[in-house]
Amino acid sequence: MLALSTFSTISAQQASVGPVDSFNPKAYRIGERLTYDVSFSQFISAAYIELQVAARGTFFGRDAIQLRAHAETTGVVNVALLALNNDYTSYVDPGSGLPFRAQEVVRQSGRASDVTSDYNQGAASTQSSGSGEFVGTYDLLSAIYRVRAMSLTAGASYLLSVRHENQEYQAEIKVLGHELIKTKMGSFNAIVVRLNAKNSELDDNRTQIYFSDDDLHIPVLVRIKHSAGEIRAELAASDVRTAPAPRPSPSPVSPTPTVTIRATSPDAGPTRSDLPFKVGEKLNYLVYLPGVNQPVGTALYEVKARGRYFDHEGFLLSARLQTTPAIGRLFTANDQVTSYVDPVSLLPFRTEMVLVEGNRRANRICSVDQDRGSAVENGARIEIPVGTHDLLSLVYAVRTFELSPAKRNAISILVDKRPVTLFITSQRRETIDLGGQKLPAILLTLTTDDPVSDKYQFRAWVSDDFRRLPLRFTAMTELGLVRADLAITPVTPQ
Repeated sequence: MLALSTFSTISAQQASVGPVDSFNPKAYRIGERLTYDVSFSQFISAAYIELQVAARGTFFGRDAIQLRAHAETTGVVNVALLALNNDYTSYVDPGSGLPFRAQEVVRQSGRASDVTSDYNQGAASTQSSGSGEFVGTYDLLSAIYRVRAMSLTAGASYLLSVRHENQEYQAEIKVLGHELIKTKMGSFNAIVVRLNAKNSELDDNRTQIYFSDDDLHIPVLVRIKHSAGEIRAELAASDVRTAPAPRPSPSPVSPTPTVTIRATSPDAGPTRSDLPFKVGEKLNYLVYLPGVNQPVGTALYEVKARGRYFDHEGFLLSARLQTTPAIGRLFTANDQVTSYVDPVSLLPFRTEMVLVEGNRRANRICSVDQDRGSAVENGARIEIPVGTHDLLSLVYAVRTFELSPAKRNAISILVDKRPVTLFITSQRRETIDLGGQKLPAILLTLTTDDPVSDKYQFRAWVSDDFRRLPLRFTAMTELGLVRADLAITPVTPQ
């Protein structure tokens, strides 16, 4: 799915009708970064793509512009359909847009590959062959910027040649006309382009790309009519970060890019030194009901990655909760929650929920502006206190609190589209039995500012050490006391 949307956004070369020698350098604004939300069928948030003009300088002995991109699936699509996490880098000639070196780092479903390609072509390769088709080949990333640099004259057809994974694709871009479209970034007067790529999954005229009708030709929307459902890549953010001027040097050097598209290292960017968890941490829980010996559900909490998401540095947290066959005949659930949180405050700036409970299906996306104290969930605006957590970020934030008895902490959380104040009171130290192990723990009571503050009798036990691992949760429900126990826990203190 993401390959299709990426391919449609990332295909370009030259024209067979109209001014084939057109080249607009404004398409290569140093520091420009474009972020796209990708939806697929009923999945509102299936992936995201970031494109960036990272730097201009001397690379591999040539004056060049460095282009970067990142593409990654998210939420339930990442878990159940396609786990994709790719990075692309391309070095192009500033006068022609032709690449001379390209790198693809592909991480898909647990497999990884790093491929570097050298293109033996210079600026002269962009000249027309005389038949309306330009000589020269583009990689996926450099192609999109080259098509932006074209005139995109109404009625023109452009012949494309793009190499991907050692295969070359011939495609045609047909400029259909103009249209006013609406996106998350606002309304745009757009140039509508149809893409048809021979010998590929796009060989059926089902892909349309909408470029801004100005000198920049920013791709603001991509639509692909796929047999499994429509794929949409929609512009979600656009900004230009000015790079500092390079210092004079007596000889050419290869500068380090001033801005990177994504930091995948857990230590990238500012962070806290006192966090009790690291990227890669997984916490597995077994859920029990009274009178049922077998677990009726499981829960998996993960700190999946540290990087740049939706124009923010942050941690990617996820939780998956599902029922087991023990109660499968009575009720089934399979919920996926994803939270993107600030690496210092752990406050969320985006929450995604895919809820499957019995016959109920719900997709929710909540974007949070912590600076202004507001949130937007599925189009509805919600006023919240500055510093409000979601239910997933709450689990990790509490682990950073001072929890020595009888400390009481208060925190704002967003529940069912309204802010609620949660009070976390450290009651006492206890030793609990977990999987046959005796573990020192701190008992916490969780109450709210609702009229019935302890309605569900939420209790939590966290490990009495630096990690503050949530060892056990309990809550009173209509079925009785529900208990969730950590399935794997360290034997020795850490």
